[in-house]
Amino acid sequence: MSVVANPNAAPYDFPMKDVRENFPAPLLYIGWEDHLMICAPVCLPLPPDMPFGAVGEAVLPGVYGYHPDFAKIDWAAVEWTKSGQPWQPDPAKSLAENGLTHKDVIRFRTPGLHGLNGSCN
Repeated sequence: MSVVANPNAAPYDFPMKDVRENFPAPLLYIGWEDHLMICAPVCLPLPPDMPFGAVGEAVLPGVYGYHPDFAKIDWAAVEWTKSGQPWQPDPAKSLAENGLTHKDVIRFRTPGLHGLNGSCN
């Protein structure tokens, strides 16, 4: 069944509440593939001038660090996607220099690590 917009509906004419200006920093969604203990990407306000390498070193330990697999991550082998497409960020460059903007979605896959006892949890 397809969805059809109601032609008689009132126009969608009001200010959006999730624009960049309404947050302390651009929002970045980050998800860890095959680790569904946290089932959806987390949303974090991160400064655009933060080096991408700091995400894995300083930000993600506070988000995913309690998972037993986190300490085993080989960050050089991590596979990244941005908006569902393969992506290779430069850890020395800033989030902005890596092309990340407000409400972008990135995910990382950790080869060989598939959650608790391979359960994807």
